[in-house]
Amino acid sequence: MCGIVAIAGKAPVNQALYDALTVLQHRGQDAAGIVTSDDHRLFLRKDNGMVRDVFHTRHMLRLAGHYGIGHVRYPTAGSSSSAEAQPFYVNSPYGITLAHNGNLTNSEALAKDIYRSDLRHVNTDSDSEVLLNVFAHELQIRGKIVPSIDDIFAAVSGVHTRCKGAYAVVAMITGYGIVGFRDPFGIRPIIFGERDTPAGKEYIIASESVAITSVGFRIVRDLLPGEAIFIDNEGNMHTRQCADKPVFSPCIFEHVYFARPDSIIDNISVYKARLRMGETLANTIRELHPDLEIDVVIPIPDTSRTSALELANQLNVKYREGFMKNRYIGRTFIMPGQGQRKKSVRQKLNPIELEFMGKNVLLVDDSIVRGTTCREIIQMARDAGAKNVYFASAAPAVKFPNVYGIDMPARNELIAYGRSEQEVCELIGADALIYQKLDDLIAAAREGNPDIERFDCSVFDGDYVTGDINESYLAALEVSRSDGAKRKVPQGPNLVDLSNGE
Repeated sequence: MCGIVAIAGKAPVNQALYDALTVLQHRGQDAAGIVTSDDHRLFLRKDNGMVRDVFHTRHMLRLAGHYGIGHVRYPTAGSSSSAEAQPFYVNSPYGITLAHNGNLTNSEALAKDIYRSDLRHVNTDSDSEVLLNVFAHELQIRGKIVPSIDDIFAAVSGVHTRCKGAYAVVAMITGYGIVGFRDPFGIRPIIFGERDTPAGKEYIIASESVAITSVGFRIVRDLLPGEAIFIDNEGNMHTRQCADKPVFSPCIFEHVYFARPDSIIDNISVYKARLRMGETLANTIRELHPDLEIDVVIPIPDTSRTSALELANQLNVKYREGFMKNRYIGRTFIMPGQGQRKKSVRQKLNPIELEFMGKNVLLVDDSIVRGTTCREIIQMARDAGAKNVYFASAAPAVKFPNVYGIDMPARNELIAYGRSEQEVCELIGADALIYQKLDDLIAAAREGNPDIERFDCSVFDGDYVTGDINESYLAALEVSRSDGAKRKVPQGPNLVDLSNGE
């Protein structure tokens, strides 16, 4: 999962891009990058690390220009090489830079096709570089010295024809403008906004609405599945549907875990969706465990707080903060390796013993993936004196890998894969385990936007909306995403910084 942003401004955009990326930092902590354009020249800074660590004053001063794009990354296949930090650049045609959130499911075949048919070289293992070269080729075959609006949208249509999977993209065509587009299923989020200035209207495109409002823009709307937006060098905005048969199928896990609660995605308030998840989870507890004695509801910070609060209200049980979080430890879900994740749990959370001592505690988390975190936390609750420890998940059991840009591991590393609810309960050491029902989760999200035809719920039900995922694909994915494979991934060479130095 990654975060993207692009700004077409009337004044320097370096600071606004930086500020937007800090707001999107929760979507990726592995690497960050910004590229700006000034007088047909590009200025790039990208490296491994958090936004605050990658960009220093000397870098910001070099990021000149009124147009630019930015990216925060976490790796979907385990590599932490700075060679795969984004944005990526290709010189032909025009000079194009691109940043991408998602995952191409036919990336390997496309990379071969790019070399054999398009005569283009891909320098990394990143599917984002593959996508960039596909877009560049589709634009180059138009054969124009100056690309028209129709040429740019036709190139996006070409991307939709050739690329499979999930992708939300921002790209900058040097000297001509900024492009944003979304895959025909709308799996990954992308939204745009605007603001008025004395010099004229400015535009922003980003992964989440909070990145728009936090830097002083007003939200216009989400891009539709298959739709593209182009802001030309004069500041004129154009949109067009570029896919033949778009099907609205956004990823429901954005509402469970990834998105910030103050975001609005596809007209759905993430905060309200999580409140509804807490309400339906409380109903499930009443239905399946009517005799469960609960003294206190405690969330596992931070993502589950909203659901846990509403669950406690519905059950008329005390809600308490039982864990204090060290905010200088990254999200354990995206730690590269099981050992590091396990070690980080106790560094990250510390229990308040008074909230546990002698009590029947219901812990609430957004989901259970590997089971590493919840197992450690349940033991921490017992060590703090809890009488009984029950565990509730605001999401259903995660039984299948994600192929659309979330680094959910190989099937045999998912604790619920091939196991019953009771078996999972015993493995994590809980006295009771309650999962959200899938129908309830879908209803909680869809209530915010009834126009959504379906959600991608593949991690829960194994139904991959793009229709191109089979057993052989999942088997190959399992090899690349296992923790063992991640430890063997070599570190690639650093790419040259276009801003001329550190």
